[in-house]
Amino acid sequence: MEGMREFLETGVISVGRMRAVEENAALLGLSSLRMMESAGRALADTIQSYNPSRVLILCGKGNNGGDGMVAARYLQHLDAVDVVCPDSGQMTPEAAVQASLLRHCSVALHPVRCTADVEPLLRVFDEADLIVDAMLGTGASGAVREPLATLVALANKSPVPVVAVDIPTPGIRAARIVSFHRPKVEGADVVDIGIPLEAEVCTGPGDLALLPARAPGAHKGAGGEVLVVGGGPYQGAPYIAAMGALRAGADIVRIASPAYIPMPDLIYERLEGDVITNDHLETILGLVGRADVVVCGMGLGRASHDVVLAVAEAAEKAVFDADALARPLPAAKETIYTPHAGEFARMTGAEPPVDLVPRARSVKAAATAGTILLKGPVDVVSDGKRVRFNRTGTPAMTTGGTGDLLAGMAGALFCHLPAFEAACIAAYANGRAGMRAAEERGCGMLATDMLDFIPRELFGRGTPG
Repeated sequence: MEGMREFLETGVISVGRMRAVEENAALLGLSSLRMMESAGRALADTIQSYNPSRVLILCGKGNNGGDGMVAARYLQHLDAVDVVCPDSGQMTPEAAVQASLLRHCSVALHPVRCTADVEPLLRVFDEADLIVDAMLGTGASGAVREPLATLVALANKSPVPVVAVDIPTPGIRAARIVSFHRPKVEGADVVDIGIPLEAEVCTGPGDLALLPARAPGAHKGAGGEVLVVGGGPYQGAPYIAAMGALRAGADIVRIASPAYIPMPDLIYERLEGDVITNDHLETILGLVGRADVVVCGMGLGRASHDVVLAVAEAAEKAVFDADALARPLPAAKETIYTPHAGEFARMTGAEPPVDLVPRARSVKAAATAGTILLKGPVDVVSDGKRVRFNRTGTPAMTTGGTGDLLAGMAGALFCHLPAFEAACIAAYANGRAGMRAAEERGCGMLATDMLDFIPRELFGRGTPG
């Protein structure tokens, strides 16, 4: 990982992205409890900088509350540490561990179930030198309910400073916000809790948490509609891409191609002739208009670039691969490009460097018209601002068709996710599926052998290799 620090993102991090980073860190060996211990210790250090004698810590049932409970353990030497926590509902496993530990510590525990339980705590609020808000944090959503709403009101009436953990509970006044690893809101003070660099700059299983859940009442088509435009000189490539899109969750996948391979799960849109030409544009553009994402270029040949450019101009979202990756570069309103090294050179006029850090810089510099997913032993993804590395995969994936599969997967995910996130998750899951298939087939693996593993890796929360 040496030299990769320049690719760490800065500034406010979203709640979903932070959860992904934490899960990646946990699967690298840094458990949630260890992160919580580091966070709570750092919070205690912040609290002690105020030189308080009596501290009141308001905790919730989630990991934000667990951070506050850890801090309470490290503050036992003070004259008084009062910890208020809900006495109803289920705590997260990590918070439950911290609550159990506090029962053996020199702190005063005040469980509250309803508003009436808060009234006897007025003295505790009056005597505190500092109040810590560890009630909701990143888990906050909607209006604050009782008894937390009363705790917020009492904290606001108090003249002493309020230190909030990660994100202030809605409605509370906070003199200071302490965030761990990255700020969750503007103006927060950030403390490092030792998350490995790889958990953030590389893809991992945590990234799968960004996939939206399918609603229980979802109808046909809710998974998205993908149009694959390709084939002619090479017949199988668009079909492999189309099956990748289906396995990655798209509900409806159409293929516009001169080549016909009977596959009952796909909708074939016949294009007469041997190659795709401008004569087919009226048919293709009609299909583009109804698709959520267009995947274009697999098996197309070099003679159809005018069609590619017309598709790009009409498409809201598109994934361009293989023969579509030529100058002038096609660009939809939102675009993902999935080149290998030779195609990247065709796109940009220069071969990508072999060494990973300069390679990533070159991808970032080239990503001006959309997100680029440069395939290789380590995939590099950039949208021109961010860079992410994907280390899943196997040498057995040098077989033909694995890149077509990746383009189709990216298209399906692009139906529901931003381009950068769709590309990152597609690269991760494609590599994992290849690793699983290679366990059975070795270097005799086919791209189609990977198909059955794609849903497991995307939707079964597969573990890292």
